[in-house]
Amino acid sequence: MPIGISDDHAELAATVRKWAESHGAIDAVRAAETDPRSLADWGPRAAEMGLTAIALPEAVGGGGGTLLDQAVALEAAAYALVPGALLSTVVAGLVHDDADVRAGIASGEVTVGLAAAGALRADGQRASGEVAAVLDAPIATHVSMPLDTDEGSATVLVPTDRLEIQPGPSIDLSRTVGRVTVADLSLDEATVSTSDARRLFLTLAAAEASGIARWCLDTAVEYAKVREQFGQRIGAFQAVKHLCAEMLETSESVTAAAWDAAVAHDDDPEQAGFAVEVAATVCFDGAVEVAKTCIQVLGGIGFTFEHDAHLYLRRATALRALVGDPGTYAAALARRAATGVRRTGRIDFGGQDEEYREHARREAGHIAELPADRRRAALAETGLLAPHWPAPYGLGAGPVQQLVIDQELAAAGVERPDLVIGAWAAPTILEHGSEEQRERFLAPTLRGEVTWCQLFSEPGAGSDLASLRTRAERVDGGWRLTGQKVWTSVAERADWGICLARTDPDAKPHAGITYFVVDMSSPGIDIRPLRELTGDALFNEVFLDGVFVPDELVVGEVHGGWRLARTTLANERVAMAGSRLGDSVELAVSLLDEPRLGPSAPEKIGRAIALAQVVKLLGTRSTLRSIAGQGPGAESSVAKLVGVRSRQDSAELAMELLGDEILTGSDRAARAADLFLRNRCLSIAGGTTQILRNVAGERILGLPRG
Repeated sequence: MPIGISDDHAELAATVRKWAESHGAIDAVRAAETDPRSLADWGPRAAEMGLTAIALPEAVGGGGGTLLDQAVALEAAAYALVPGALLSTVVAGLVHDDADVRAGIASGEVTVGLAAAGALRADGQRASGEVAAVLDAPIATHVSMPLDTDEGSATVLVPTDRLEIQPGPSIDLSRTVGRVTVADLSLDEATVSTSDARRLFLTLAAAEASGIARWCLDTAVEYAKVREQFGQRIGAFQAVKHLCAEMLETSESVTAAAWDAAVAHDDDPEQAGFAVEVAATVCFDGAVEVAKTCIQVLGGIGFTFEHDAHLYLRRATALRALVGDPGTYAAALARRAATGVRRTGRIDFGGQDEEYREHARREAGHIAELPADRRRAALAETGLLAPHWPAPYGLGAGPVQQLVIDQELAAAGVERPDLVIGAWAAPTILEHGSEEQRERFLAPTLRGEVTWCQLFSEPGAGSDLASLRTRAERVDGGWRLTGQKVWTSVAERADWGICLARTDPDAKPHAGITYFVVDMSSPGIDIRPLRELTGDALFNEVFLDGVFVPDELVVGEVHGGWRLARTTLANERVAMAGSRLGDSVELAVSLLDEPRLGPSAPEKIGRAIALAQVVKLLGTRSTLRSIAGQGPGAESSVAKLVGVRSRQDSAELAMELLGDEILTGSDRAARAADLFLRNRCLSIAGGTTQILRNVAGERILGLPRG
């Protein structure tokens, strides 16, 4: 999914891409290999389309839009590989608050080259110096460069006729680069700004990185769908499918980070700085990796000059070089996080929350006044415990109302209890069960009067439910279940279990399965604890030996259990992520100032912070999509894969940072060891990472089955 979530942003992006294609952007890039000066025409052309002034004030001919609007357009332009001084001109227009300059940018009369590194030196009102690599300097009318003064850093905008510019070679064929020399410049004749040009450049460059990554993903996937080898399309090969799924993970991460950097632009400096440092840590390495993998999927054709893939790899590589080492931004992010800064998400409901706010606040306040032991029952009775469930158990709340309730409960200090396995069992009974089953189980589940376990996985089947062997035989008044289940959490204290058993052994693997509710106190049930690698016994084996289940505890139709096992409510639960980064990441941040840490530690910690933040951003974007009334995007599926990597890698990082302290038995060593060992299950439980990448490749990217 692209940066823009709204319909307006989708329309803007589509318009930009269509315009670029109709004007032959790729052909212009190829022609510039022998005539780089030809790219000068694309500055005025982009201005005529309105791309350079989307976020400039209307008073100077701009569009009066937001930085997010501008980022959406730049992402789309990068997807189409629009050449020339677009990015640099847009950044300069936002940095330099000069009405004449901005009007010139809006009209196309002013185009700007941009120095991302190096600086001139000011001596009083004179400036001089040399900057080795200035983006688009050879084709621009002006150049914007950093300036070091006695008072601090600034940015100076200078007409190119006051400069000596030596064009140089560039790996990126879609842009020019030049060495700029300033012999003696009067600052009275230049436009000087003290605004944060670096932050703006990183934000909008991240949007470009997102466009590059998305083109590379789309190109690789489309090729994998049609290219045949060894008698089948290569997208059916698991190795290729995983490459494409990993590209999806990375491109979605790049997009989420770029989006948040643009959204955070008007937040306070600490919040904006945090978001931009996450983007700088994630986006530029990510775009390069996706571009490289695109060529790998394309194979030999991707290595030819005739294919466009290398043009995008060149753009991504040059962009990363311009912004500088992402590791430095990761280290800065770690230092910022160590001071207590965390990214706090905010939601613009556009007034949609008003009809729910007062009622939610009033109910939350009443519950907060109750003794702690009466709050759960009150949450259940008011429908606030599971507001997305239909009445009388919930409120039938849509995404906006759910989020408002979350906010008001949090503001009142009321914590909503976790239904654990009940959160899986109850929705299935709610949607597919009989009225008697709903009355019997749902309210007690909400009130915490019953505890559930799930009897799905089996030793020979794991999460492959189609291969389960537990059998259910028809008897008078019900069924007798015989078999073995495994990895069953809380079975030792559960009152009820949801169980899948095969009721028709002759049916196809996905058919002939029925969904039962099992009384865990029934004769014939033997529960044996399974000790995990952590040393704890949170899982169990459950042996069923002729366990009787009456007909009234069959949920849905006999033989219809496969469909029920995949059930989620159409009106799903949505939530916004909190500001905390996760146990392992927070532990790593707390170790930043340990004197024994090596020089690479801040960068490693910063990268862990950035990845954890990306996971939260993926969830936030999915929630905002729900608020906008759109179907689910790729974010929720990708968040699972990226989240597993984040939690496992950060747990291992904490162990690494502690070094030999992990052998001492200190409290933080024990905590780190437990997280490291416990998190190994994350890439197995609920479907292994490898299987989930197959699913992502097939269901999200549309690759063929193997």
